[in-house]
Amino acid sequence: MKKTIVATLTVALLTASAPAYASKKIERACKSSDRPASASLCSCIQQVANVKLSSSDQRLAAKFFKDPDLAQETRQSDDKRKESFWLRYKAFGALAHKTCG
Repeated sequence: MKKTIVATLTVALLTASAPAYASKKIERACKSSDRPASASLCSCIQQVANVKLSSSDQRLAAKFFKDPDLAQETRQSDDKRKESFWLRYKAFGALAHKTCG
């Protein structure tokens, strides 16, 4: 029960602080992926992305749903921009996991 309340409050705070320009790239990719995910889970993940990732980061992250090899390639890259992105993406993933279950 306590975990549910904390998760609900976290999502509410994330939603309130999300930028108005945020698109739903992650949510759409989540819903159309081969892996089963509920609409509420995909929405929650998008809300976390709106707070933790820029629009360009979201575009790249959304591609990982269709092309997991791209995620691996990005993670292993020696390019400084991709390394920086990967650190932001890991932080996003950890918060999404904690918040959305």
